[in-house]
Amino acid sequence: MSLESQVKFFKWISILEGISFLLLLFIAMPLKYLFEMPEMVKQVGMAHGVLFIAYVLGGILLFRPMNWSLKQLGIILGCSVLPFGPFYVEKKYL
Repeated sequence: MSLESQVKFFKWISILEGISFLLLLFIAMPLKYLFEMPEMVKQVGMAHGVLFIAYVLGGILLFRPMNWSLKQLGIILGCSVLPFGPFYVEKKYL
């Protein structure tokens, strides 16, 4: 797989991970705690968990080919736990 296709794939993972995190925080969690509807947390939470793992692995796998410093890798991985963080990574580092 070429570096270009790896980066494109990681961009998609980054975008999807960011969207799933926002859905979890701003739709699924309020539904669970305000309206006692926990079903969406299970579904969105599972999708977000899988995408989170793919995001972290993708960042680690791109570390050397993209010539990121350890500081940059730390920022990229740290952004995975911040709302809107993956969108920042997608724009700044990819």
